[in-house]
Amino acid sequence: MDCCAAPKVDVKDPVCGMTVNPAKAAGTEEHAGTQFYFCGLGCAAKFRADPEKYLQPKVTAPPSKAELETEYICPMDPEVSKMGPGSCPKCGMALEPREVSAVEDRSELVDMTRRFWISIGLSVPMLVLMVSGFLTAMPLQHILPAVAWAWIEFVLATPVVLWCGWPFFVRGWQSLVNRSLNMFTLIALGTGAAYFYSIVATIAPRIFPASFRDMDGQIPVYFEPAAVIIALVLLGQVMELRARSQTGSAIRALLGLAPKMTRRVDEQGGETDVPLEQVHVGNRLRVRPGEKVPVDGVVLDGHSFVDESMVSGEPMPVEKDAGAKVTAGTVNGTGGFLMRAERIGSDTLLAQIVKMVSAAQRTRAPIQRLADRVASYFVPAVIVASVITFVVWISVGPEPRFAHALVNAVAVLIVACPCALGLATPMAIMVGTGRGAGAGILIRNAEALERFGEVDTLVVDKTGTLTEGKPTLTAIMAQDGFGADEILQLVASLERASEHPLAAAIVKDAEAKKLPLSDVRGFGSITGKGVKGSVSGRQVAVGNAELFRELGIDASLLTAQAEEIRRERQTAMLIAVDGRAAGVVGVSDPIKASTPDAIRELKEAGLKIIMITGDNATTARAVAAALGIEFEADVLPAQKAEVVKALQRQGSIVAMAGDGVNDAPALAQANVGIAMGTGTDVAIESAGITLVKGDLRGILRARRLSQATMRNIRQNLFFAFIYNAAGVPLAAGVLFPTFGLLLNPMIAAAAMSFSSVSVISNSLRLRKVKM
Repeated sequence: MDCCAAPKVDVKDPVCGMTVNPAKAAGTEEHAGTQFYFCGLGCAAKFRADPEKYLQPKVTAPPSKAELETEYICPMDPEVSKMGPGSCPKCGMALEPREVSAVEDRSELVDMTRRFWISIGLSVPMLVLMVSGFLTAMPLQHILPAVAWAWIEFVLATPVVLWCGWPFFVRGWQSLVNRSLNMFTLIALGTGAAYFYSIVATIAPRIFPASFRDMDGQIPVYFEPAAVIIALVLLGQVMELRARSQTGSAIRALLGLAPKMTRRVDEQGGETDVPLEQVHVGNRLRVRPGEKVPVDGVVLDGHSFVDESMVSGEPMPVEKDAGAKVTAGTVNGTGGFLMRAERIGSDTLLAQIVKMVSAAQRTRAPIQRLADRVASYFVPAVIVASVITFVVWISVGPEPRFAHALVNAVAVLIVACPCALGLATPMAIMVGTGRGAGAGILIRNAEALERFGEVDTLVVDKTGTLTEGKPTLTAIMAQDGFGADEILQLVASLERASEHPLAAAIVKDAEAKKLPLSDVRGFGSITGKGVKGSVSGRQVAVGNAELFRELGIDASLLTAQAEEIRRERQTAMLIAVDGRAAGVVGVSDPIKASTPDAIRELKEAGLKIIMITGDNATTARAVAAALGIEFEADVLPAQKAEVVKALQRQGSIVAMAGDGVNDAPALAQANVGIAMGTGTDVAIESAGITLVKGDLRGILRARRLSQATMRNIRQNLFFAFIYNAAGVPLAAGVLFPTFGLLLNPMIAAAAMSFSSVSVISNSLRLRKVKM
C-alpha cells in the first residue's frame, strides 16, 4: 500500500482499537483506488485480505443523512424506536438499525473495547496497591503517606470513572429523565457515590467527624472500587456486544449467500457478467459449476444438482432439470444450466427469509412479560434496599460506620444490576430464530416459537402437506356414449380456467396427448364442490356429489366407479355433460416419502394428529389408514377453521399445517399456524411458522427448537434471579454478624458481570442445538 494525502479522520482499527492511518490500495483491479486505513501493529494485512469484513471506519462526525433517515430500535425492547442512532431511554442500550445489513456495525464494540483496556491499564496499579496490603509484610502503602496515595488513586481513577465510564453516567441520567430506571441507574449511583465521596475525603478530610475515620485516623477512600467496577462493567458490555454480534451472524450469513455478480445471456446468445442489481425479471442467466444461484427462477436448459441446505436445512443436493425451480443463494454442483429470472431483489425467497427472521428477532415472547413485570419493580426495590442498608449500617454498624454503610450500599446497587434479567429472553429468541432459519424453519414471531412447544394436537391438510402436491391423472372411466379422450378434452378445457392443483394434472395429461383444448364460456367455481362452464357449446360440470345435487344431476351411475378409485387413495372427480353423468376421472397425489416416518416421530413426541380434507371419506380413510392417523373428510374450506375451533374448545392447543389459500383461515385460527414453503403466499402470510422445504419432518425440528429455546429462556431467568436473590442479602451484610464477612463492591461487580455472561453463554448454546 502506498501512502496518500488524505484528510485526518478518527478511524479506529476494529481489531485492536488503535487510531489508524489512511492509505490507498494498489495492485489489484478490484481494490484499485479504494480508500483503506491500516494500523501500525500490522492489521493492514487483514484489511488487504478482506476489507469488507475488517474495515469498519467510524469518522467522528454527526450522524450521516442515511443514518438519520434509518429507523433504529432497541434490541431488548423493539417497541422503542427512533430515526437515527442513539440509546434506548428505557434500558440504556445502544439502538440498532431495524433493517439488518450484511456489513456489521462494530463501532460500539470498538468504543467499549477501547474504554475497557484503558480502564484495565489504570485500575491494575490500584489493585496491586490494595492487594499488597494483604499479601506482603511491608505494604506499598507505607512508602508514601496516606494522603499522597489518595491523590495518586484520584489521578488514576478519574479517567476511568469520568471517561471510560462516561456512557454509563449518560445512560443513568437518561433513565432518571425518562423515569425508566435500569441497570445504568444503579451503576451510575453506585460508582458515582463512591467516587465523589472519595474526592471530598481527599480534598477536605477535616470536615469529617471521628466516626468516619479508621483505626489509623484516616478517612477511607474508595477510588479503586469505583474504577474496578467501571472496568468490570465495561468487560460485561464488551462480552455482551460480542455475543449480540454472534446472534446476528445467522442473518448476516444469509445476506452473504447471494452473489454480487452473475452472467446474463442476451437474445443473440452473448454472455456478460453484470452486477446483481442489473438483473430484471425475465432475464436469462448462466449458472456455471460451483457458482451460487443469483435469483429465484426456473431452469430453461441443462442439468445439475444444487445444494439447497442453506435455505432448506436438507443436506442432500437436489437434482435440477429443465422446468425445475431454483432459489437464490443455493450452490450449484458440477453441472451447468441456463435459467430465467422470476423473482429478484427483495422478492426472492432468500430476501423474504432474511426479512422474516430479522422481524422475528425483534418480537417479544409472552414469557418476557414476567421478566418485564419483575424488572419494572426491581430497580426501585434495589435502590430502597441500598438506602435501608446504608441506614442500618450507619445506625448500628461497627466503626467506621459511614465507611461501612457506603461500601455495603454501593455493593447492593452493583450486585443487583438487572442486566442479565433484560438479556434472558431476547438473547435466546435471537439465537433460536437464527438457528431455525439455518434449518429451513422460518419463525414469524417469538410468540409462535414459545407456543409451539406446548402444542398437543396437530391438524394437517392432505394435499401438499401429507402428499407431494403434484397430482397426476391416473384413471378415466367414461359412461356409454362418451369416449375417454372426449371426456378428457372437455374436462381439460374447463379445468384450464381453474387454479386447483388437481385441475393442473388433468390439463397436463391432455396436453401430453396433444388433445386440442377449447375456450370456456361462463366459467364458475363453487367452493368445495367443483367447477362448471360451457365448452364448445356443451355444458360441462366437474366436481363431487354435492355439485351434482346442486345442479339436479343423477350421480348414482358413477357411485361404484368413484368408490373403486377412492379405495386406491385417489381423488375421484365426477363428470357431467349436458346435464347427464358422463364419467369419472381419478387423480392420484402420492404420499411424500418422508411423511410416514415424520408422522411416526410426531406421534412418539406425544402429538395427536388429525388430517382434514375436502376429499371424499373413502379416499381420506385410505390415506389416514396408511399413515395411522385420525381424519375429517368432506370438509369445506370455511369449515377447516371450525374444526380447529372445536378442538380448542375441548382444551387442545392446536397447530395447523397447510399450504393452500383455503387453509389460510384455519392457519390464522390455530394457536400456531404452520405453512409449507412450497405453498401459496397467502398461507405463508397467515402462519406463525413456515417450513421452507415443505416437509413434515420440519414440524418435528421446529417443535424441538421451540422446546429447546423455552428451556433455555427458563434457565436464563433462573440464572438472572438466583444471582440477585443471593447477591443482595450478601451485599447488604447479612453474613457479617455471624461470620464477619462482607461483599466487596468489586466482587459484587464481578458477580453482576458473570451473571450476564452466564445468560449470554447459555443462549449461544442454541446455535448448536440438535433438531
